[in-house]
Amino acid sequence: MNEKIDLLKSILKNSRYTVAICGAGLMEEGGFLAVKHQDRAYDIEQRYGYGPEELFTSACYNTRPELFFQFYKKEMLENPPKITASGTAMAAMEKAGLLHCIITSNIYDFPRRSGCSHVINLHGVVYENRCPRCHKDYSLDYVMNSPHIVPLCETCKVPVRPLVSLFGEMVDSQKMTETTVEIAKADTLLLLGTRLDSEVYTPYLRYFNGRSLVIIHSEPHYLDHRADLAIIDHPMDVLPHLV
Repeated sequence: MNEKIDLLKSILKNSRYTVAICGAGLMEEGGFLAVKHQDRAYDIEQRYGYGPEELFTSACYNTRPELFFQFYKKEMLENPPKITASGTAMAAMEKAGLLHCIITSNIYDFPRRSGCSHVINLHGVVYENRCPRCHKDYSLDYVMNSPHIVPLCETCKVPVRPLVSLFGEMVDSQKMTETTVEIAKADTLLLLGTRLDSEVYTPYLRYFNGRSLVIIHSEPHYLDHRADLAIIDHPMDVLPHLV
């Protein structure tokens, strides 16, 4: 392991531009199991009568808002992932000039809350909520502490919309463009807590033409051999050694 850490340090030191892609593994480090995870998805379906891929959708938000917000508040907001050593290490790497951009599908703004500044939240963040009619912005506290299950706009009396990408929705085109641009100019690409066949990131990975592809995740995967360096460990146990 020490040899791989030393190699990674050398890669980062000689990298012109380094981009990190953060997957669900970083949320799991913080104590949050993704709702699509097989065990959790089964548990959700048993309790709500529907799976997360039916509940966390614009169709559910539009036609069954009480069910949507019952699920959203309990399963997505009540116990968000905690900040871990991965986040604080990335912030230190950014400050030291070893990391130039962080791309995440984590809707909890994990990197920015850890102190990172150049972050692309590909799927939005739970902290931003808006009335779809008058476009008034609302805080996460307003959504969580609404006197009713469904948080309503104070003016329009319509359900407030979390500004996150729901399952089946297109990602914001500007964020997609920013992501492809950052990956395309990367000299080194770090995949943290995700895999090369990621449902979210695979379409973007083809834009990487840099020198070093590095994977750090806790479980080995059959595509790991395609990386220039694969470290099978939790990112929070690896990244602090780099700064």
